[in-house]
Amino acid sequence: MPDSPESAPPTRASRRGRTRRKPNQRPRQRVSIIGVLGELLVTGGVLVLLFIVWQLWLNDAVLRAAQDNEAAALSESWATSVPLPTASEDPVDPGTPAILAAPGDAEVFGILRVPRFGDDYAAKIAGGVSTSRTLNPIGIGHYPDTQMPGEAGNFAVAGHRNTHGKPLNQVGTLQIGDAIVVQVEEGWYTYRFRTLEYVKPSGVGVLNPVPQMDGVEASDSIITLTSCNPAFSTAERIIAYGVFESWTPTAAGPPAALTDPLEG
Repeated sequence: MPDSPESAPPTRASRRGRTRRKPNQRPRQRVSIIGVLGELLVTGGVLVLLFIVWQLWLNDAVLRAAQDNEAAALSESWATSVPLPTASEDPVDPGTPAILAAPGDAEVFGILRVPRFGDDYAAKIAGGVSTSRTLNPIGIGHYPDTQMPGEAGNFAVAGHRNTHGKPLNQVGTLQIGDAIVVQVEEGWYTYRFRTLEYVKPSGVGVLNPVPQMDGVEASDSIITLTSCNPAFSTAERIIAYGVFESWTPTAAGPPAALTDPLEG
């Protein structure tokens, strides 16, 4: 019985039309545009994630350490500029607090120390609250229209809660009685933390001489720390208030508040 066309062996002509595959040669795979884009997006996402980790944690840690060291060096230079009294000398009379002239924009005039934030914590304070000139490169900024440390009224300052060294990152951890110390070349102003408040960004009443009281003359000296809230957001402002406790001139040495910060 003759072979059917389906079972007939291929002719020489039909074999010529076929492409012979070399041994171990795999078929070519087409490059997919969607696949390439997918890989690029994944790579880009990883890079963005790494940048966020660097910006929010690693870089902040580096900047915080650098700002602490710079402030500590400045503090040391101020503390050693005036000789301390010897044991045979009478203690220095604290007298009345020194009231400084308002600083210029981005002019460093003080150092903020908060033992609750860590033994090594120190943040320079400069005039103005510009992000580009004061808050980002220096740390803490003083609201120009508010009072100076030790003066009757409201010494109000601002600082980042995240990024750029985040000097007020731990403001929400303050507890009643915590020491908040402002050092200047002439000495130290010691405040004690009293309460927290949360306001909208438009809540400028916290900067009044008597916070949230319009037209009221101040008789006490307070400090107001302002920062963004919640963390990683600018939806609100977190406000920390402290009341003035004491003044310690440089010649008397560091105040007890820095060695026994919760006493008082």
